[in-house]
Amino acid sequence: MPAVRPFRALRFDPGVAGPLDRLVAPPYDVISREQRDEYLARSPYNVVHLTLPDSPEDAATTLSAWRAQGVLHDEEPAYWWVAQDYVGPDGVARTREGFAASVEATPYGAGEVLPHERTHAAPREDRLRLLRATHTQLEPIFLLYEGTSPFGRPDGEPDMDVEEGGVRTRVWRIPGGGEAAIDTPLLIADGHHRYETAVAFREEQSAATHLLAVLVSAGAPGLEIFPTHRLVQHLGDVQGVEVAGPGDGVTLYRGGRFIRVETDDDFGPRVVESFHPEGVSYTPSAADAVAAVDRGEAEAAFLLQPVTVEQVARFAHAGETMPQKSTFFYPKLTSGLLLHPV
Repeated sequence: MPAVRPFRALRFDPGVAGPLDRLVAPPYDVISREQRDEYLARSPYNVVHLTLPDSPEDAATTLSAWRAQGVLHDEEPAYWWVAQDYVGPDGVARTREGFAASVEATPYGAGEVLPHERTHAAPREDRLRLLRATHTQLEPIFLLYEGTSPFGRPDGEPDMDVEEGGVRTRVWRIPGGGEAAIDTPLLIADGHHRYETAVAFREEQSAATHLLAVLVSAGAPGLEIFPTHRLVQHLGDVQGVEVAGPGDGVTLYRGGRFIRVETDDDFGPRVVESFHPEGVSYTPSAADAVAAVDRGEAEAAFLLQPVTVEQVARFAHAGETMPQKSTFFYPKLTSGLLLHPV
């Protein structure tokens, strides 16, 4: 079973670095070039100076300077409880909770941590160069596990409380202890490239055995997977029944009409792939997808139902990967709250 243990975190000292809301950011892979410039301008200590540096060497130099200046300080080994308050794309307010820990980075073949998405070489190599330079896990990945949490939310006020991108994140320190009792494989919800990077780095640096993760129970309240709808530029004939609007299964919107796609497959992203659409782009908003077609920006849109946690687990345990953008776990984990030297 996967080794899950407390870790000695690095975290910002607001007395030196300034308010936490100036220091945090979303994960590196959802930040545009323009947004990067905005985060860099927020503070000379914003975490994006590390996660999206001009070069890996710049990140290493910056990290070393911040530690020397007391911008970042070392914590005693601990777990950390993480609660995120958010309003989903469906307009419903929820709170998703889990805990941050150090997780052993093992190859997928060991069966301890399982993927559900395909990855690409360029992002892996980019993150590997950064990890080689900094010897620090700068952002957490998001893992799911079966069963109940080995911890609960601590009493009292959180150690950190910050809002970023409309999501409020609160973090409580859970004093150290032994390995957490997780006796099922862990499923990667978000962070496949960073996980595979950690495994590759371990092969180079045998002492770098663990990585930073936030673990959430698959049955936790507030855990939702939202659909990612497909806009397509070119599409052949699709058989179906005209309906009044999006419903169960896969709905095609084209030429002002909604068509419920005729298929025996219950997995929407795979259904879309079966039609070999060209020029595919993605949006979490069905209304935006329909509007884009009406404006002539796309020929058609496939409107999907959310993938379930059970479906994700089924693919992972079968050793299969889902089509690109099959899952939309929202919200993303906020970067800059906890760093994990390796």
